[in-house]
Amino acid sequence: MPTAKESTEPAIKTQIRQFIQENLAEVKGISSFRDDESLMENGVIDSLGIFRVVSFLEENFGVRVGDEEINPENLSSVDTIEKLVTAKLNK
Repeated sequence: MPTAKESTEPAIKTQIRQFIQENLAEVKGISSFRDDESLMENGVIDSLGIFRVVSFLEENFGVRVGDEEINPENLSSVDTIEKLVTAKLNK
């Protein structure tokens, strides 16, 4: 039987990916990106997009993202965003 952590991770990643795809990528004409791909380098996310992602994470997952956590290390790809959320949920 999967642990709670194992069963929630795919749902977290799916929700993050879907939000980014629908709200940030598609409006810029970007139809696909990999989970490990830099969203800033490929043009999916800009500075405004970062704040939209942070708002989405706080509203949908009930986590608080501090100003010091808003950096490329935490928000560069779907994978790094998922790790940030998972770490906060498991505190």
